[in-house]
Amino acid sequence: MKIAIVIPARFGSKRLPGKPMVKVAGVSLLERVWRIAKAVNGASGVFVATDDARVAEHAAGFGARSIMTPSDVATGTDRVRAALHGMEDRPDAVINLQGDAVLTPPWVVQALVDEFLADPAVGMVTAAVRCSWLQLAAIQELKTHSPTSGTLVTMDKVGRALYFSKAVIPYLRTQTFETPPVHRHIGIYGYSAEILDRLATLEQTPLELAEQLEQLRALENGIPIKVALVDYQGRTHGSVDTPEDIPVVEEIIAREGELVG
Repeated sequence: MKIAIVIPARFGSKRLPGKPMVKVAGVSLLERVWRIAKAVNGASGVFVATDDARVAEHAAGFGARSIMTPSDVATGTDRVRAALHGMEDRPDAVINLQGDAVLTPPWVVQALVDEFLADPAVGMVTAAVRCSWLQLAAIQELKTHSPTSGTLVTMDKVGRALYFSKAVIPYLRTQTFETPPVHRHIGIYGYSAEILDRLATLEQTPLELAEQLEQLRALENGIPIKVALVDYQGRTHGSVDTPEDIPVVEEIIAREGELVG
């Protein structure tokens, strides 16, 4: 099974212009994410999907392959789909690794690749972390002043998503669990080529509009999403969205070390 990793990298970010080339601890965001993707085993290739020649030139400077995509695509997922159709040797599935996800451990991406390799019939896969009581308390505290921060997911007994929500789910009527059955969603996705094409034909759905969570469109249309449980192994989760995030991420890297040598 051929599984490509695609990194959507748009130059024109409103909050951080030229974002893919912005440096964090001396290395650009795009090169950092590319290094993470290259550390994953079993992928047939790693590609940068961009609409800007400056990004493609920068990517070529550190050895990355780029695919030019239209400038008017609405989302990173749409850019990944455009890249998929621009590949000469079209893969069976693709992992969407966001170009600002510099703190995503390679073993988290690996977990998605492994799901496809274990079961080629999987159409869509994402990741989640089971929360400790301390982590759950932190999420609950965060949501008192920032209710839309963080997404939770519930799964069935074989790991298929039942629902994603900005609310803390499930509601716990008892505190008797050793570890609460609460899972924080990690926003990384893998799609089979067939499912990625199908999603592009579907209109927005009521629950998607209510929660503002694009993945609910799949569930509302009967598309199963496999959830890979991952462990960050003590690493801090995060990304770079604004200039203010850069020193924060640099401090994390200085404290925890580089993810990839």
